[in-house]
Amino acid sequence: MTAWDQCDAYERFMGRWSRPLAQQFLDQLPAAPGSTWCDVGCGTGALAHAVLATRQPAAVLGVDTSQPYLDAAERGAPGSLLRPVLTTAHGNATAIPAADERFEHVVAGLVLNFVPDAAAALAEMRRVCVPGGLVGAFVWDYARGMQMLRRFWDAAVELDPAAHDLDEGVRFPICHPQPLRDLFTAAGLAGVTVNTIEIPMVFTDFDDFWTPFLGGQGPAGQYCSTLAPDRLATLRGRLRESIPEAADGSISLAGSAWAVHGTR
Repeated sequence: MTAWDQCDAYERFMGRWSRPLAQQFLDQLPAAPGSTWCDVGCGTGALAHAVLATRQPAAVLGVDTSQPYLDAAERGAPGSLLRPVLTTAHGNATAIPAADERFEHVVAGLVLNFVPDAAAALAEMRRVCVPGGLVGAFVWDYARGMQMLRRFWDAAVELDPAAHDLDEGVRFPICHPQPLRDLFTAAGLAGVTVNTIEIPMVFTDFDDFWTPFLGGQGPAGQYCSTLAPDRLATLRGRLRESIPEAADGSISLAGSAWAVHGTR
């Protein structure tokens, strides 16, 4: 099983948060009705669906390496005779199946950290963008602001120092604003802007927080899948002790990300 491969498990773990995050990202971009869009690493469709629902695009292409994710993105696309149909294609951030200068907006949500060569991905995104078009992305602030994972890894490392090297806040340097700005500037994009975006992450109870980690998705889910039952129970207990709950048992955490865009 790969780190991101199960649609239902992904939705429980990350999809429910990527959707409001995608809308916050779009709200920072200039209005451009009638534009063509490419969503690179579209996953189950959070960003592509937000584009369809709110940006009046002429066309949207979703690209991903996972056919089940592409199928889910197509199934979940908002339907209307006034909206274009989302089309999807198998590909990845360094091999976008599209001609040069094809799209006016080329965007990627929560993807660039997981691309082995982020510079190559930006070069490819720039390639399929028209001159004067926009290239943009957003990534979780794993180091500080994505509290769901920050609390998970802090507890995991306290119990198992070897988990330190798996922590996204350690592994992914572009989850900070300056490296993200530098990446886009080095790709030859002009007017690069980096801003923070934030969403509330409210869990109905501790099980609503904990259970998605058991779906095997992402580095945290993969780490949980390697733990013996007793060690997994210890990690669960440590998290239960450290995360504040409201009187009704709900848990409210902050979720922040960095958004970046520039012009070709």
